[in-house]
Amino acid sequence: MNRGTEPSGAGDGDGTNAAFTALLEDSAEELYESAPCGYLSTLMDGTVARINATLLGWLGLERDAVVGRMRFPDLLTMGGKLYHETHFAPLLRMQGELRGIALEMRTSNGGRLPVLVSSVVKHDSGGEPQLVRTTVFDATDRRAYEEELLRRRGEAEQARAEAERARRQADADRARLANVFDVLQKALLPDTLPEVPGMEAAAYYHTASHHQLGGDFYDLFPIDDARWAFFLGDVSGKGPEAATLTSQVRYGLRTAALHSPEPADALTTLNTVLLERHTTDGDTRYCTAVFGVLEPDGDRARVRLASGGHPPALVLRSGGRADLLHTPGGMLVGVLPDAHFATVETALAPGDTLVLYTDGLTEARTGPGPDTMYGEEALHSFAAEHAPSTPHDMVDALAELLRGFGDGLDDDTALLAIGAPAASPPRHRPGADTPR
Repeated sequence: MNRGTEPSGAGDGDGTNAAFTALLEDSAEELYESAPCGYLSTLMDGTVARINATLLGWLGLERDAVVGRMRFPDLLTMGGKLYHETHFAPLLRMQGELRGIALEMRTSNGGRLPVLVSSVVKHDSGGEPQLVRTTVFDATDRRAYEEELLRRRGEAEQARAEAERARRQADADRARLANVFDVLQKALLPDTLPEVPGMEAAAYYHTASHHQLGGDFYDLFPIDDARWAFFLGDVSGKGPEAATLTSQVRYGLRTAALHSPEPADALTTLNTVLLERHTTDGDTRYCTAVFGVLEPDGDRARVRLASGGHPPALVLRSGGRADLLHTPGGMLVGVLPDAHFATVETALAPGDTLVLYTDGLTEARTGPGPDTMYGEEALHSFAAEHAPSTPHDMVDALAELLRGFGDGLDDDTALLAIGAPAASPPRHRPGADTPR
């Protein structure tokens, strides 16, 4: 390589050095005046001794109107001036330095400039405070960001408050609706059971949901001086339609019993009524029902039952046995015009109790699987363990059983028990009692 030849790129290095040199030649005064932040120096009483062009430009002020004529607090808004006098200035005198204090400065057009202020006290050689040097940063973007955060936080808090109000309103609405449903449900059932001479009767209704009307029903009423009619059943569906159908069924069976005391005739009449009222509009409505006639005779009673698609009745005998009272061939009520309803007859001796129930009891789930229904076999065993039992005791035991199903009981259940009092209190077999 020829030593007299300049290496490639040496000219570029000289150009870069020249650029740096030109930058270094900028005067300190120019750097101070054109800095991207505001600078000012004040005497200890706050009188402005020096201020740079950047801060004057932000405030829209002339240097001659500020230097020597205004104090630093005069550049602040009323709130900023108050904060300066009560907090900023005292702390600065004690600490000698403050950094990043949020204040607001007044502009010449009456506006407000949010700023962050840092101040340092300069001392002379003798340690006496001489002046205050202050750096001012424009915090407009930061203030806008903070205001946006506050706005978002306010909106979130408002949304949470509205959600809480909506939740409380929903809870109140549900409570009112549950109360309405409770009133309507009670209107579909007898307030109390009448006293049947020489007999005992008890009933219970378990509501699976306080937010939905059920369709189970029962009743007990006199036909004449010697006979009493009773029935229990379950209509199809839930809600207002089921409640309407329940009302029709109850009054239909009561009316039918006054025309003919035969249980099968009462169900046949109800079947005709349901077909006439609901088949014409294409909406099939049906029910299961068991209808009975009770004829007390001294210390015992004759019972005739007819069933339409309903689970078999139970008879708890005074000797400690539980019988299933089947009515073969009983069809659903309200489905077919020529539905057949069979009648069965039994006698209640002293200490015997007849128990009617709806399928909410036998279809209750005892576990998480689909094959965990309680079932008629388990109910039969339960009844046998409690035989003999009075109507009230049996209804209490079944009510406790229903409550024990918890969430497994998702359908309403009606219970009706009628019995002939025993000559002496019945004694349960050892281990047969269910704690209540």
